Amino acid sequence: MSQYLTYFKIKFISGLQYRSAALAGLSTQFFFGLVFIMVYHAFYTSGSGKLPMEYSALVSYLWLGQAFYALTYLYHREKDVINMIKNGDVAYELCKPGNLYLKWFFKIFGSKLSSVLLRFAPVILVAIILPINFRLTSPVSLYSFIGFILTLILGSFLITAITTLLHILTFYTIDAEGVLNFFRVIAELFAGAIVPIPFLPKFLQTISNYLPFQYISDVPFRIYVGNISSNMILNTLLIQFIWFIIISIIGIFLTKKALKKVIVQGG
Repeated sequence: MSQYLTYFKIKFISGLQYRSAALAGLSTQFFFGLVFIMVYHAFYTSGSGKLPMEYSALVSYLWLGQAFYALTYLYHREKDVINMIKNGDVAYELCKPGNLYLKWFFKIFGSKLSSVLLRFAPVILVAIILPINFRLTSPVSLYSFIGFILTLILGSFLITAITTLLHILTFYTIDAEGVLNFFRVIAELFAGAIVPIPFLPKFLQTISNYLPFQYISDVPFRIYVGNISSNMILNTLLIQFIWFIIISIIGIFLTKKALKKVIVQGG
């Protein structure tokens, strides 16, 4: 396990060096956070029907989405892993001891964690001092906050497993961009990254219950704001864990299958 933690540490420390990229990301997060809130504010003030989330809860949901965007981002690409597969450098990786899937998993996790650590605190700090209509509110209870932290942590493992699986699929295609981008759009919809799951039509909400994506970010954020009962926290953690195991097993299986057939050409 120590060698995999070393991969994580190297990628994590490397990611912390890109402070200019983090600043650029921060400005993007603030911009989109305010834009989304203004759009929903207009929607809430102009409508008269019953809405699935209270306005203050929705605002907090949106800010959490921006604060932890780097962690829950579904379009993450680990360029050195993709290039390694495409140009044949994966042969060098196979010469080293250890499980290839776990190496890439910890690399991707380290990259994601370093990115979010550089961004989430400033977003949270600014969001809690904004005017009341744009403010991130405190969690509904201590139990909900603990549930949010636990489900977000397990959700981060789940999104890393999904991202690692998507990178492994590069073994099976000449150019994976088209298929992967289509998959990511679908995943983004059912993760609540486009609109929160409660705002989706009922049939889409039903579909989302059979997919792992809402457990990446939508469910943890809704636990924080109280849109999901704190009684569901343990059930959520169990479902997240099951999905993590399933996707990890699929990823490990596909990696082993690909390595049995991989051909590296060169002089």
